[in-house]
Amino acid sequence: VLLLESGGDLVQPGGSLKLSCEASGFDFSDTDMSWVRQAPGKGLEWVSSITKTGNTTYYAEYLKDRFTISRDNAKNTLYLQMNNLKTRDSAVYSCAIQLSNGLGERGQGTQVTVSS
Repeated sequence: VLLLESGGDLVQPGGSLKLSCEASGFDFSDTDMSWVRQAPGKGLEWVSSITKTGNTTYYAEYLKDRFTISRDNAKNTLYLQMNNLKTRDSAVYSCAIQLSNGLGERGQGTQVTVSS
């Protein structure tokens, strides 16, 4: 299993970023996926999940108005569109396999820094 995130950057408050996660080594189109994040000195925080078909999505309540999860199974790629970013969104964002009882394999992550 390999999960490779990209798209993290330094952005000003109010800006947008789109993260990508390229997956390989497993049947991506048959796997539910999630995004999680971890800020310095804090624990892992669940952000969003999407079912294998992409038909159903789930969000942390306080993020659902600004973040959008999506996937392209033909490209084995998971996405996270983040709008109106806030300083508290600064973290390392990782994609992960979503199992029925928790998270499975997780990528190394991509750094998102929101600062003026």
